[in-house]
Amino acid sequence: MQQAAASPLSMVRSLVAAALLATAAPLSAQVHVSPLVDPKVAELRDKAMDGDNYAWDIVEGLTTEVGQRLAGTEAEARARDWAVRKLTAMGFSNVRVEPFDMPVWSRGHESAEILAPFPQHMVVAALGNSGSTGPEGVTGEIVGFDSVDALSAAPDDLVRGKIVFVDHRMPANQDGSGYGEFGAPRRQGPTVASKKGALAIVIRSIGTDHHRNPHTGVMVFSDGAKPIPAGALSIPDAEQLVRILKRGQPVTMRLVLQSRVTNGQSGNVIAEVPGRDPSLPPILVGGHLDSWDLGTGAIDDGTGVAIAAAAAKRIMDAGRPLRTIRVVWFGAEEVGLFGGNHYREKYGKQPHYALIESDFGADKIWKVDSKLGDARKSEAEAIGKALAPLGIVTGKFDEADGSDIGPMLADGLPGVGLSQDGTRYFDLHHTPDDTLDKIDPAQLRQNVAAWTAVLAILSSGIEEPKAKKRR
Repeated sequence: MQQAAASPLSMVRSLVAAALLATAAPLSAQVHVSPLVDPKVAELRDKAMDGDNYAWDIVEGLTTEVGQRLAGTEAEARARDWAVRKLTAMGFSNVRVEPFDMPVWSRGHESAEILAPFPQHMVVAALGNSGSTGPEGVTGEIVGFDSVDALSAAPDDLVRGKIVFVDHRMPANQDGSGYGEFGAPRRQGPTVASKKGALAIVIRSIGTDHHRNPHTGVMVFSDGAKPIPAGALSIPDAEQLVRILKRGQPVTMRLVLQSRVTNGQSGNVIAEVPGRDPSLPPILVGGHLDSWDLGTGAIDDGTGVAIAAAAAKRIMDAGRPLRTIRVVWFGAEEVGLFGGNHYREKYGKQPHYALIESDFGADKIWKVDSKLGDARKSEAEAIGKALAPLGIVTGKFDEADGSDIGPMLADGLPGVGLSQDGTRYFDLHHTPDDTLDKIDPAQLRQNVAAWTAVLAILSSGIEEPKAKKRR
C-alpha cells in the first residue's frame, strides 16, 4: 500500500519536535530522581501487607481470653500474665513485668432517670474517678449549659445544689483533633461544677456516634475540688435531655453512680528483640495493655499492643537487627498514664534511638510525622519514602506523639508518629462497642506493614551519604 503524503502542518510539528530533542539536556540533568527504597525494607513491608497474622492473633486472643482490662484490677493482672505467656511463645527475649502501685477506681451500679416533667430512663456511665452517690442516689433539678465556658461564667447560686448538665457538639475528623477541645466537659467540667457547689454533673458523652452507648473516660478533681458524682449520658439521651430542657419546665433527675477507690497494682510488660550491638540505644515500640471496663478494649488499645509486637516479631523473623527493639505494653494508661510515667522514671534519662506508640485504633495509617532531629533528616525522609506505597503521606519533621511516650518526647527523646484515620474512632472510644468485630483485618495489616517498614529502617540505621571530594 502506498503511504499518503504528510500534510504541511504535520511536517512543521515533526521539525519542531526534532529540534527540541536535539537541544534538550539529558533527563538526569533536569530531573532529581529520588533514591530507591532499600529492597530489604520494601520486602519486609510488602510481606506484612500481604499476609501478617501476628497482630490479629494477638488482639483476638487478648480480647477473647481476657476481655476488659480496667487498670489495677484482677482483670488487668490476668492480662499481664497472658501477655508474658504470649510474648514468650512468640520468641521475644527478656520478657518481664515491671509492677507499680496505684489507686484503683471501679464502678458499681449506675442509672439515670428523669422524674419530671416527662418521666423516663436514660443511659449513663460513671466517669473514671467519679464520686459515689451511694446506693440511694441523688435527686436534683437539672441546670444545663452548652459548654464548660458557659458553666464557668455562671453565678454559683445558679448551680449550687443542682445537677449540672453540659452539652457540646464534637465533630468527627480524620486526625481526631476535636478530642482536645471537646473533651473539656469531661476533663474540666466536674471540677468547675464541684467548686460551684453542684450536687452532681452529667455530660454529653465525648464521642461522635449516635448509638445509645455512653462513653466513659478519666477525669480528675483538681484545685481542691470535692469529688462529686460525674457521669456521661449516651449521645441520644443527651440530645433528649436538651429537648426536654427547651420545653421550659423545671427538670428533675435521679442519678445513681456507685463507685469505690481501693489500692492496687498495675505494671508494664516489657519484651525485647536483642540487637547485634547492645551498646546502642534501643527503639521503644508499644501501646497500652489496660482498657476501660465497658467493652473488651479491642481498638483501645488491643490493636495498639498487637501492631507493635507484630512489627517487632517480623523484624525478629528476618534476622537480628543492629539495635535492640524494646516492646512495651504499658499498664494503667487510661486512668492517668501511670505506666508511661513509671517507664519514664526508670528509663527516661537513658538514650533511646526512637519512641513509637500505637494508640488510635487500627484504621488505615495516612500520615507519618517524626522528631528525629536535623542530623537524622535523611532517615526521616527514608521512612517517608518507604511508607508512600502504603498511601501514607509525610507530615512534619519536628513532632511526634503518643500518650504514654508523650512526656518523654517532651523531654527531648526522638520519636516517630504514625497517624491512623480517626474518622470513626470516637464512635467506639470508651464504649461497650469497643469489641473485636470493629477491627478491619485489611487495615490492621496496613498498620503492621507501616510499622515493620519503620522498624526495619530504625533498627538497621541509614548511613549518611558520603560527601564528594572537591577536585
